[in-house]
Amino acid sequence: MTGALARLPDLLASHVLLSAAALLLGLAISLPLAVAASRRPALARAALGAASLIQTIPALALLALFYPMLLALSALVGGGIPALGFLPSLLALTLYAILPILRNAVTGLTGLDPALIEAADGVGMTAGQKLRLVEAPLAAPVMMAGIRTAAVWTIGAATLATTVGQPSLGDLIFAGLQTQDWTLVLTGCIASAALALAVDALLGLVAFGIARRHKILVWIGLASIAIGILAAALPSLAVNPASQKTVVIGAKNFSEQYILARLIGQRLERAGYAVQYREGLGSAVIFRALAAGDIHVYVDYSGTLWANEMKRSDTPSRAAMLAALKNWAAGAHRVTMMGPLGFENAYAIAVRGDDAARLKLETLDDLGRAAPGMTLGSDLEFLERPEWAALKSAYGLRFAASRAYSPTFMYRALESRQADAISAFSSDGRIAAMNLKVLADPRGALPGYDAVLLVSPHVSRDSTLLDALWPLIDAIPVEAMREANYQVDRDADKQSPESAARWLDGRIERAKPNR
Repeated sequence: MTGALARLPDLLASHVLLSAAALLLGLAISLPLAVAASRRPALARAALGAASLIQTIPALALLALFYPMLLALSALVGGGIPALGFLPSLLALTLYAILPILRNAVTGLTGLDPALIEAADGVGMTAGQKLRLVEAPLAAPVMMAGIRTAAVWTIGAATLATTVGQPSLGDLIFAGLQTQDWTLVLTGCIASAALALAVDALLGLVAFGIARRHKILVWIGLASIAIGILAAALPSLAVNPASQKTVVIGAKNFSEQYILARLIGQRLERAGYAVQYREGLGSAVIFRALAAGDIHVYVDYSGTLWANEMKRSDTPSRAAMLAALKNWAAGAHRVTMMGPLGFENAYAIAVRGDDAARLKLETLDDLGRAAPGMTLGSDLEFLERPEWAALKSAYGLRFAASRAYSPTFMYRALESRQADAISAFSSDGRIAAMNLKVLADPRGALPGYDAVLLVSPHVSRDSTLLDALWPLIDAIPVEAMREANYQVDRDADKQSPESAARWLDGRIERAKPNR
């Protein structure tokens, strides 16, 4: 926990810069558009309709949509456009900031007393003078209300940028939710709320100064905001020593991935690298991000790549699958698959031990008979994956209902009897701790899921990096991974992913003489 909390200043700085950039870009788009729309009713209806339509798209979906769009655009122009991290986050948040600014600015400009506009015309003001000296000052209080609303919305929505690899306070929130470390969740939420309240208060001071014509208050508010942005930018302006290279490590959104990312990061730091983490990435994003160079190293699972990326539905032996994956990754994407880590984290359908005994459930064939009276709990992506389609086809699984959860809450749902079966992970320590029964797959519907270490083509020739990571290949038995996972997931004496990674690294080092 201490290690994660130590990241708060950097995450807060990233959050400030992202939010400020999105708000400023939103202002740059909305204010000129509002001036034009206030003079053309048809344009106002079209612009406000489009902005309102964008607001109906969930922020998480909008963030995710920009990734494939930018990836396709980058491929079209020959590369160079970052599809992960700051750019998709900036574009999505800017679109969200437009509506409140645009609506309030149009309302303020169109709601002015016509007599004032006629008086300005009567004294011979040009359109520019009228806007600068009459319309804008009178509409400013209404405009500022929209800007304040947009600022609060943007700061809150910026926590979701974690899902597309942009560091933000959402890193603490998402990691805390997954590992049930409520200190992290509260820290991220409180920091985000405090930032939103502080910015709203400073913008309120600017609005008060404009309304009372106290220029000093306006300048104090604006200067305070500018100082805050500058302070957030200072760490990013610092240059790493020439001897340090920055490696970006990717991770999906569950405990094992957080642990393995820290294990890789700790080894690379000892080798002299600066390390950044891009966490909470989905399976549909992370491999493409690696191939594009947006991340440099991460751990994936052979079955996931086989079904999702290679679009294969057959289930060969684990060795044959690994060989085919290695050739495919190198040939189609220039990605280096260094090898398996030594354990398998397979999808497996698990039920409570007492239910298995009562219903005589040993295999997925047995589950097919009982499923119509049961509720399936899954992780957030399992129900949309080809593995689930394969299971339904092979065993005729037809559950009464299905519900998706984050992985931690999926196990909670089973424990609290809100779910009767779950899409468990075979390397999860909670299977034994909760006395769960993993049902056999006699028809081989599910592929193997060896954890494999993947390296981007952008760093695949870095011998120092590869030398630091080679000791991880075939070095982690499933028992050790289960123990490390359980250290993070258990309720009592919970450890951070950083601590679990150090324990796992020590286990690897102690096992060296026997290997």
